[in-house]
Amino acid sequence: MRDVNQESQQTALAQKPPRQFSVPLSATRRGARLARLLAVEQLESWGVPLDPARLIVAELATNAVLHGRVPGRSFRLTLAVPAPGLLRIEVTDTRAESLPVRNPAPSESGYGLLLVDTLSTRWGIRQGPVPCKTVWAECAFAPLGPTAHPPR
Repeated sequence: MRDVNQESQQTALAQKPPRQFSVPLSATRRGARLARLLAVEQLESWGVPLDPARLIVAELATNAVLHGRVPGRSFRLTLAVPAPGLLRIEVTDTRAESLPVRNPAPSESGYGLLLVDTLSTRWGIRQGPVPCKTVWAECAFAPLGPTAHPPR
């Protein structure tokens, strides 16, 4: 007779738990730079390719500092691998009323969200909890081999 409970436990143990990293950072240029550097370190430790993720992190963190900054409040960077081959990047700031444009057109302020739109599999905006908003992007990736070392 087959023990379904034992098989379920073995399957759960064989699967890697979801990976997640989250850190609050100051809403300054230094905080945006630190977001990129911390993301690189975390992605390397997980064996996730650095590109295009580090470019997306840099853009979303910079946008949080430039457009989502409230004096005295930080922004939050969250990286997660919710499923094999999928990276989710989230940047949460405290200016929910300042939403990025979903279909951005090039402007004097740059091409940042066009870059995010091009490099990510999909991206979006989640409002709340008040007074926050989260801009997220997902990227599909092929895991790096155990001996592969990504370029810095």
